[in-house]
Amino acid sequence: GPFEDPVALLAQAVASGAATLDYDEQFGYLPSLLDRLDIRVDSQALVFSKTSLQAPLISPRTPRSIYFSDAVAVGFVQGSAVIELAAFDPRRGAVFYTLDTARADRPRFARPSRCLRCHQAAATLGVPGPYVGSVSTSASGRPDFRLGTVVTDHRTPFEERWGGWYVTGTHGDQQHRGNVRGRDPATPAGLVAAANHNLTTLTRFVDPNDYLVPTSDLVALMTLEHQTHMINLFTRAGWEARIADEDGRLTRRETVDRRNGVDEIVRYMLFADEAPLRDPIRGVSTFTETFPMRGPRDSRGRSLRDLDLETRLFRHPLSYMIYSDLFDGLPDPVRAAVYTRLFEVLTDDAPDRFERLSAEDRQAILEILRETKVALPEYWSR
Repeated sequence: GPFEDPVALLAQAVASGAATLDYDEQFGYLPSLLDRLDIRVDSQALVFSKTSLQAPLISPRTPRSIYFSDAVAVGFVQGSAVIELAAFDPRRGAVFYTLDTARADRPRFARPSRCLRCHQAAATLGVPGPYVGSVSTSASGRPDFRLGTVVTDHRTPFEERWGGWYVTGTHGDQQHRGNVRGRDPATPAGLVAAANHNLTTLTRFVDPNDYLVPTSDLVALMTLEHQTHMINLFTRAGWEARIADEDGRLTRRETVDRRNGVDEIVRYMLFADEAPLRDPIRGVSTFTETFPMRGPRDSRGRSLRDLDLETRLFRHPLSYMIYSDLFDGLPDPVRAAVYTRLFEVLTDDAPDRFERLSAEDRQAILEILRETKVALPEYWSR
């Protein structure tokens, strides 16, 4: 069928002349592209590991910049012939595009298949999707896979995250693997020098004038990690349900739950296995202020996007991705089963295997959803 994700719609509008992309002398189409896709520049994260098809252009001095929203991610490499994009389609999962960087009256979008070499594999649950990886690197940014690769999300211990990434922000005594190139092949990156932690500037690594903002924000990175695995869980459940439906095997709730990992989805949505913060964290970009503003909010001013940053990432631990087109686009039986399991957990006095979810958390989540989530099942309002 036709592609109707945000990038496909923008590409159609540019090709027809209904929309234009402005060209910046330093950053080309990037600022205009982000604006058109409603992606904020303060989501910027910088990755210097050569873990991309554009590896020859990526280095610790010229890291790739990543920008994201709930629906789209954009990758920009200095000197590249293309800008990379991934749009998250409810049926297909991640759909990958490139935009030619050469100045033109109507810049050309393409949909290459080579992105799936990495982005449809075990790291993405076997469906087209995004992921954040943590690797050890040489001084040039070349990954040393002998030392292991970790696919990270909100369950990953702090000390295993962000090998090959730059990280700005404060995090107390907690250590991570960012901001470090391995000096000893036997020593994992990030465990080398305390001087590379709690950085508020990257000026000794990169020229900040080469990037739209001078940060690779800690809070934005943690939000991106949560979101990537949530996207892949939704996509995998949708694929499996549609296959089962085609085969006539999607008939009973127990079948849906078993085949589509509903309990796994709900546990992840409710941050049941989130790695706790031992010290408060603080970002240094405006992401901490602008991300919660994207709402929605209930009558008491609460939002699932509100950040905690003291002992956990979010104040009200239910994924904001429940508002996404990915969630709303799940096959009806799967979405209904997720709603049922969520309601069971949130209304149980002592939900089994959700002990970390306090009664106050569950009550707040219920109240927020009742006021802000469109098309909740009727039983939620009773």
